[in-house]
Amino acid sequence: MSQAAGAAPRTSTVTPIEPALEVEDATAVDWSERAEILVIGWGAAGACAAIEARSAGADVLVIDRFNGGGASALSGGVVYAGGGTAQQREAGFADSPEAMAEYLRHETQGVVSDATLQRFCADSVANLQWLEAQGVRFASAMPPHKTSYPPDGFYLYYSGNEVVPACQGECGPPAPRGHRAVAQGQSGATLYAALQAATLRSGARTLTQATVRRLVRERGRDGQPGRVLGVELWQLPPGDARTARHAELDRQVARWRTLRPGKAAALRREAARVEQACAQPRFVRATRAVLLCTGGFIYNPALIQAHAPHTRRGWPVGGAGCDGSGLRLGQSVGAAADRLNNISAWRFITPPSVWPKGLVVNAQGERFCNEQVYGEKLGHELVEHQGGRGWLLLDGALRWQAIRQCLFGGLWGFQAGPALAMMLFAAKKAATPEVLAARIGADPQRLRASIEAANAAARGERDDPMGKSPDMRHEMVRGPYLALDISIGSPLFPLAVLTLGGLVVDETTGQVRDASGGGIPGLYAAGRTAIGLPSSRYVSGLSLADCVFSGRRAGRAAAIG
Repeated sequence: MSQAAGAAPRTSTVTPIEPALEVEDATAVDWSERAEILVIGWGAAGACAAIEARSAGADVLVIDRFNGGGASALSGGVVYAGGGTAQQREAGFADSPEAMAEYLRHETQGVVSDATLQRFCADSVANLQWLEAQGVRFASAMPPHKTSYPPDGFYLYYSGNEVVPACQGECGPPAPRGHRAVAQGQSGATLYAALQAATLRSGARTLTQATVRRLVRERGRDGQPGRVLGVELWQLPPGDARTARHAELDRQVARWRTLRPGKAAALRREAARVEQACAQPRFVRATRAVLLCTGGFIYNPALIQAHAPHTRRGWPVGGAGCDGSGLRLGQSVGAAADRLNNISAWRFITPPSVWPKGLVVNAQGERFCNEQVYGEKLGHELVEHQGGRGWLLLDGALRWQAIRQCLFGGLWGFQAGPALAMMLFAAKKAATPEVLAARIGADPQRLRASIEAANAAARGERDDPMGKSPDMRHEMVRGPYLALDISIGSPLFPLAVLTLGGLVVDETTGQVRDASGGGIPGLYAAGRTAIGLPSSRYVSGLSLADCVFSGRRAGRAAAIG
């Protein structure tokens, strides 16, 4: 919507990033503080990088726009881990790094080298144990049904497409690899609190409510890039009432982001106004390296418009600081970026666990995806290949089974509420497929053909056209037939989106690379600021697992140097 004539322009919540300040050498700048390693962003990746750098003996200063946490604290606290974790063994599952890598090749699609993928899988057990050493707890109880997120009391689950026949390899039966941190309620805050406490125990210093707006680098010579020397940051004055208000606004944004997104957006704008009104600049020296760990860019409208405008109607997933500041800081010194148009779109249709027994069709009434796949896979097919439009078809029997599960199945409110609203108030209903097609604007013959082909598969007369496993097939032969709008703009059923692209890094060290493939001296990146394991297709828990993997990698490499 355009700005009304005469109205004051809306405050931008996007961090203003300035071109890098190039100097002859470090003595040209009046530094107010210094550390060997500066970690920019105190989410999971930043915390892991800081702890690892401290364990290598480096002096570390962590800088955060707010008070730490970011998207990690708002997440479900799920870590994708396998290869034979203690929790997998306790639950009776055998797994190996080879089986884990074989499956993840389906999901990562070459976004990282095979050597990096194998290293990630080989290190998975040790990285989970490392998290436990930092104070994060995991457990082995599994939910009885496939779910987008386990209820309280259940902490191990299939968080991707492991049970989908087309995704199963030759390394034995599928194993659950979604490890949810033990907590009451969603686990992200608990997992992050442990990492935050571990950061402080490690001896890392912190500087919060401070926004990095510019990198300082040494002027390049003889065609070689100059070294990153430090940063210019803008900090809110400690002890000021406006600084306390800024912290409270960040807490309120986290509280309202799901229930009232419009209110959360207004609170983000107020926080940005506080920053613009009273933050003061100063320069901080990094004698060894700057590590960029600021998350993705889902809250940067200009970048979304430039790279993925078709996803703008989605519901953004991320912290208030996920505005691409790390990406843009890297680009200010010539860093290469990749996969910026790759937006993960989450269209989960389970729970209720019976919904995947229905049929997903496009605007023409044709099936286009196996309904039992992980929600990101379904969302990708919907948004990238079907114009963002789709319908979930149920019959009366599935509808009542789903309603009972929503009411009495122990689901989370964010799972049961939208599902009930869709079935009770927003479903298109008809006695025949042809009438239903007219009500949703689909082709009657195509919709009838989709249902009949799926019914034949449910009777065992043929293979399912989309590869659905026999236990998830359901014969729909009597009305009422129902269609639920699962499109990206569905008002009652938000479709979550988050960014996957970022800065190109050396996969052994995490050092940021320039357009020619060379490393930028003194600059590293980790987590969603960098290209990593989740940068192709997303699987629940893979982002936090990559924060640990890439954060530790960058922290260690920067410290030893």
